[in-house]
Amino acid sequence: MNKFVLLFLSFMILSLTSANAAIYKGQRVFIKRCLPCHKDGQNFVSKYKMKHWKKLMKKKGKPLAQLHLKSEKAKKSWKYFKSKRYAKKSKHLKQFLVEYAKDSGNVPACN
Repeated sequence: MNKFVLLFLSFMILSLTSANAAIYKGQRVFIKRCLPCHKDGQNFVSKYKMKHWKKLMKKKGKPLAQLHLKSEKAKKSWKYFKSKRYAKKSKHLKQFLVEYAKDSGNVPACN
């Protein structure tokens, strides 16, 4: 019985941790997709507070996508923000942006 409970708990912990977003994956997305336009990476991420990033990344990042889709300056990124890939990876990007927000006390290394 104890082995079964231990095995079950181990499985649950592993399944929960694998479903969570990963900061390093969000950093990869930021470097690949955001850094070409937002060249001042570290300053850009730490420009806003956690609450602001969470607000922009609600509903799989739709508010952030809308912000980019309304801007002519962001025309190069429109295809990405309309894609399923963005919606799929937005949880990782959110985790990264919130982790290194202005009021987090953390400093990203975007190099």
